[in-house]
Amino acid sequence: MLKLTKNGDFVIGTAFDYNLLQYLYKKVMKLTLKLFAFLLLISPTIGSCQQEKKTKESNTPKSYQVTKTDEEWRQILPSLTYQVLRKAATERAFSGELNYQKGKGIYACAGCNTPLYSSAHKYDSGSGWPSFDRGNDENIEYDVDYKIGYARTELKCAVCGGHLGHMFSDGPRNTTGKRHCINSAALNFIPSENE
Repeated sequence: MLKLTKNGDFVIGTAFDYNLLQYLYKKVMKLTLKLFAFLLLISPTIGSCQQEKKTKESNTPKSYQVTKTDEEWRQILPSLTYQVLRKAATERAFSGELNYQKGKGIYACAGCNTPLYSSAHKYDSGSGWPSFDRGNDENIEYDVDYKIGYARTELKCAVCGGHLGHMFSDGPRNTTGKRHCINSAALNFIPSENE
């Protein structure tokens, strides 16, 4: 039998004491509920601190070499290209003509014509978007976005800030292991003169 002494110690006896077990269970449940309530109470505070940090970072606009107003971008870019480059939209898989481009040349930003990718690094990933295992790093900005609930590496043109697509770690293992998954609408193809 379990007995609780006046100083809070337990004495183990030979019989099963159901009342004591019930008492202990209630105490543990109360403590668990208090801990849960405390965690619920502080979790918005922790979350708001993290959100505040993100907001502060995103409120500082990055300066790009090529800048235009939103209206200027809207006027000079085709509708889908505007949505992809300026609003970070994604074109439907297998809908972009550059996904099927097999020629040799350079893939440039559709917003500012900055060279971003070489056809030498393009491959068919089967994803439905033009895929490259690497790009011209000096012209590509690597950022993080949480738009779908988890962190992804967003790829942007470093010259005009246009959204290109995302980078994943499921590319060819024999090269970089990376897949730059790029919207066809974000690119212009410039054929090589040798072709």
